[in-house]
Amino acid sequence: MADRFHTTSAQFQNRWGSALGSEDDVAETLDGIVRRYGFRGYLLINVPSETSTDFSSNVLLTSWPDDMLKTYDHAGLIFGSPVIERLRQSTNPFTYDADRTNRPRIDGKAAIAAALFERHGLQRGAYFPAHNSAGLRGALAFGGARDDLNPREMAELNALANQIFTEVLELRAGRRQHVSLSRREIECLSWASAGKTSVEMSEILGLSEYTVNHYLNRATRKLDAVNRVQAVAKAIRAGLLN
Repeated sequence: MADRFHTTSAQFQNRWGSALGSEDDVAETLDGIVRRYGFRGYLLINVPSETSTDFSSNVLLTSWPDDMLKTYDHAGLIFGSPVIERLRQSTNPFTYDADRTNRPRIDGKAAIAAALFERHGLQRGAYFPAHNSAGLRGALAFGGARDDLNPREMAELNALANQIFTEVLELRAGRRQHVSLSRREIECLSWASAGKTSVEMSEILGLSEYTVNHYLNRATRKLDAVNRVQAVAKAIRAGLLN
């Protein structure tokens, strides 16, 4: 059954070298891997630090639904996550099962975490730790409902993790130099970083709530973020916010 979705890492590397010049190209290739291996979604992240208080700001690229990321952060599942802890401690690839992997949680949220992944059809999959030449650590993951990857498939996908992680970081480093936010976009992101809602921002800035959301959405797109929380984090790292 797995052979139906099988492709060699060399095939992907050949395509990578000749066609991938943007994050859209990377996302398209990851979507192709998802289809070929019978998964449902992919995730590319920076490994969250010990001080990270949310997961979304560490996401580089993903096909996870927005509401799944929001629910994950709202439930505080980053704290005590066995997967994130393992990524911090080891560079070896590993498979996961949402139910079995979350059982060791000591925060009482094992059932919540397992149910979230089950609901979105990402109950089983694998994580492939990655790093770049500067020592930044990340991970590429795939999830779905298929059986565990066999050793050959694990080796194929593991061979791509560093390459994909490094390419996305380099694309973002080059693009960051050209990101330009308007005064209003910066104002809205600044107030968002202070925890203000769109309604509160509209009162502070004398704008409609619709206009505030327009500025926030535009800034989020410019920064290639998945939501305003990640947009704030990226703007701070890029030196666009104090």
